[in-house]
Amino acid sequence: MEVAANCSLRVKRPLLDPRFESYKLSLEPLPSYQLELDAAVAEVKLRDDQYTLEHMHAFGMYNYLHCDPWYQDSVYYIDNLGRIMNLTVMLIVFNEELGNPFIIIHSISLLKAEEHSIATLLLRIEKEELSMKGSGFYVSLEWVTISKKYEDNKKYEVAKRNTLRGKSVPHYAAIEPDGNGLMIISYKPFTFVQAGQGLEESKDENMSEEIKEPLYYWQQTEDDLTVTIQLPEDCTKEDIQVQFLPDSVNIVLKGQRFLEGNLFSSIDHESSTWIIKENNSLEISLIKKSEGMTWPELVVGDKQGEFIRDSAQCAAIAERLMHLTSDELNPNPDKDKPPCNAQELEECDIFFEENFSLCRFDGNTLKTTHVVNLGSNQYLFSVIVDPKEMPCFCLRHDVDALLWQPRSSKQDDMWEHIATFNALGYVQASKRDKKFFACAPNYSYAALCECLRRVFIYRQPTPMSTVLYNRKEGRQVGQVAKQQVASLETNDPILGFQATNERLFVLTTKNLFLIKVNTEN
Repeated sequence: MEVAANCSLRVKRPLLDPRFESYKLSLEPLPSYQLELDAAVAEVKLRDDQYTLEHMHAFGMYNYLHCDPWYQDSVYYIDNLGRIMNLTVMLIVFNEELGNPFIIIHSISLLKAEEHSIATLLLRIEKEELSMKGSGFYVSLEWVTISKKYEDNKKYEVAKRNTLRGKSVPHYAAIEPDGNGLMIISYKPFTFVQAGQGLEESKDENMSEEIKEPLYYWQQTEDDLTVTIQLPEDCTKEDIQVQFLPDSVNIVLKGQRFLEGNLFSSIDHESSTWIIKENNSLEISLIKKSEGMTWPELVVGDKQGEFIRDSAQCAAIAERLMHLTSDELNPNPDKDKPPCNAQELEECDIFFEENFSLCRFDGNTLKTTHVVNLGSNQYLFSVIVDPKEMPCFCLRHDVDALLWQPRSSKQDDMWEHIATFNALGYVQASKRDKKFFACAPNYSYAALCECLRRVFIYRQPTPMSTVLYNRKEGRQVGQVAKQQVASLETNDPILGFQATNERLFVLTTKNLFLIKVNTEN
C-alpha cells in the first residue's frame, strides 16, 4: 500500500523581520459607512439536538458574508427572504437531492473542451447510529462534481460523488484548480469512505496512512538541550550507539540509523551524554557551545521530532513579548515594562492540537499523497489572493503570522510562503473574543473582529514622515507598523467579515458596514 509523503513547509527567511518592534496604536479616524438592510440576514439557529462542539465550530462560527474574488469590492449574503444580495446570479439548471442540511465550504468551476463542471465541497455533521464512543457525531465532507456537455440541452448531472469522514471540523478545505486533488487542514485526520462504510471501518483500513507520531521529543534551556527517544521493548544498551561531534550527532538503534545530521548550532561534544531511563526511553543531553541561544530546530531540516516548552519558558516568552502592542504611538523605550495592551499570553497560546496536520488527497486514487505535521503552527484564517489559485491559509509561526499559497502543480514544493504579518500570531492570541480574521489580498494589512462592535486593523510597516529613535539601541526607526481600532455603531452580533485591498466589509444582523482602510488609494 502506498504511503503518503511526509512533507514540511519551507519558510522564506527574507520575509521574516527579526528586528520588528511592535504595533503602535494610531488614532487616525477610519472612514466608515453604514447601510441599513431592508431584510435581516438569514441566520441559522442551532436546534436542541445540535449541541456538540463540532456543531458550534461548523455552524455557530459561520461567516455569512462572502467576497467575489473576481471583483474585490463586491460582497454578498443571503437575507431571510431568500434573496442573494449584491451579486449578479447566474442560475444553473440543477436539481438533486443531496441529503441532510450542509454548508458549502469551497467550489470551483472547470472548463474543458466539450464540458463545463462545477466541483463543490459540502460539510455536514452527522450521527453514527451504531457508534458508542463520545457524542456519536462525525464530520462528513462530500466532494460533489456536476457536469454538462456544451452541445446538450440537458440539465447538469452528478458526475462524481465521494465522501470523507473525520471527527473534527476542518479549519481549511479546498479543491485544487484542476479538480484533481483536495487539501485539508484539521485537528483529526480525514479518510475517504465508501457508501455504507462506517467511520471505524475506514479507520482500520487506513491505519497505515495516519500521521506518524514524532520519532523524538526535545526541550532546551539556555545552557543545554534534552532529547528523549522511546526505545523498542527489546532494545539494550549494547544496541545503542550515539556519536557526538561539535556540529552534528549520529544515533544508531539496533544497527539502524535513527537520527543523523548537522545540529542547528555547535555543542560541547565532550560534555554531552546519554542515559537509559527507567521508562525504557533514551535521554540525550547536549551542552550548548553558545549559552543563551534559542534553537528553532534540533537537526537542520529534520521534521521528525517535536519541540516541547515547559511552563517557565512560556512565562519568559510572555514577558519578552508584552511590548508588541501598545496604547501609545511612540512608547517610552526606557521604561522597565514598556506600555502594552492589557492582555496576557495564555498557556494554550503555546500548545495547540497535537495532531494538527495538512493533508493532500488525490482525486483519482482517493489516497493521501502528502502530509505536513503542523504541530504548534496554529491555523488563523484563509484568504483568496489569486482567484485562479487555491485559497491561501495563514498559520502562526512563533510570534508571526505566515501566509502560505498552495501550488498543486509543484509536487516537490507544494506550499509557498508568500507573506508575513509581524508579531500577529502573538497579538491575535490575546484577543479572547475574536470571531473572524482576514487580510488584504495585497498583504497591506490584516484585520480581526470581535463578536460585537470592535474591529482591529494591523498594518504592515511603512516609512515614517517624522524621525523616531529607539533609545535603547540608539538607532533611528525607519518604519512603523500601525494598529487601528474601529467601533461599530450597533449592538447586533457580527455575522460576516471580508477584507479587500482598500475596504473592510462587516455584516451584522441588520446592517452592512464599510470601513475605508486605505484612504490614499
